[in-house]
Amino acid sequence: MRIAFIGHKRIPSREGGVEIVVGELATRMAALGEQVVAYSRRGHNVAGSEFDNDSSASDVPYWYEGVRVVSVPTLEAKGLAALSSSFFATLKAIMARPDVIHYHAEGPCVPLRLAHWAGIRTVATIHGLDWQRAKWGRFASMYLKFGERTAARCADEVIVLSRGVQEYFQRTYGRSTRLIPNGIEPVEPVAADLIAKKWGLAKGSYVLFLGRIVPEKGVHYLIDAFKRLDTGKRLVIAGGASDSAEYYESVRKAAGSDPRIVLAGFTQGAELAELYSNAYAYVLPSDLEGMPMSLLEALSYGNCCLTSDIPECADVLKGENGVMHGVTFRQGDVDDLAARLRELLDHPDTVAAFGKDAAAYVTGRYNWDKVVQATLKLYRGADK
Repeated sequence: MRIAFIGHKRIPSREGGVEIVVGELATRMAALGEQVVAYSRRGHNVAGSEFDNDSSASDVPYWYEGVRVVSVPTLEAKGLAALSSSFFATLKAIMARPDVIHYHAEGPCVPLRLAHWAGIRTVATIHGLDWQRAKWGRFASMYLKFGERTAARCADEVIVLSRGVQEYFQRTYGRSTRLIPNGIEPVEPVAADLIAKKWGLAKGSYVLFLGRIVPEKGVHYLIDAFKRLDTGKRLVIAGGASDSAEYYESVRKAAGSDPRIVLAGFTQGAELAELYSNAYAYVLPSDLEGMPMSLLEALSYGNCCLTSDIPECADVLKGENGVMHGVTFRQGDVDDLAARLRELLDHPDTVAAFGKDAAAYVTGRYNWDKVVQATLKLYRGADK
């Protein structure tokens, strides 16, 4: 089967959850013998050009673990990157006539109707209700909502990552969708080495947030809550801005008033593994999510996780038998977040108990091989 992916920035990349998901799907499908092309944006990493890979600005197609990666023209301006790259990617894909084009995220779905009119099977994965994100202005939000409607009305199949979004599509558009969550791989925790030398971090000496520094992630709640706590532990905030320079600057200023807070910036590779492996606990205080890959990753490293109680986070922590595999606080409630953090800091035995079973739980429930097989069935129209 010939498969085209559209909507990610580039692979390999950790610029966001979409990039991680596309990378996993594309490479695993290629390993199964499928012919896979990923149409990637041309341009710099959103966290800064210093994080570009060797092919970020290349016009020449290249191969990555069996996947042919083709760069497409991209207007690197806020709100225009997804619009321009997905449009040019769609034109290239239509000319190549794949068996299916798989779009990722709402904005890139706008030109999906062109592929639909061309008679090519289309699948759209809605990673979250992007038009609700605070970083977008009125025009960008309208454009994202248009992409959502296009997917609902024109895509042959729509994949969602949570029950909440599945109910939203049924309620708003009368559209049935397929719930196929993300997956995660087992990992081996590693000792603190690079992070010890760079920031003086030791095993269990810090609370970790890792993700994009954008308003909907709720980092401001976490900083406010942490400042209220009398603790010798530190707070590490790892991540780069994504079209949210003003918000990142506000976070930097807020963090700067407390010497216990470390802004680690965009992190990948060995540093990322060390940060996950040695955290006392992981905190994700989001107002809005699709299905947070960082939460799956944190659990896979055996972390006790504290998240807001939005369904997209709480559903990950709640096992099929209703048992919670982490702790939640009331969304947007800084007092409650501070109280839950205080409890975890005061009860290391509770933290250890949650962390002990976290990895086995999350890797058993969220499996990439199952995700790939379910997605391939949709491509073939076999999951009826």
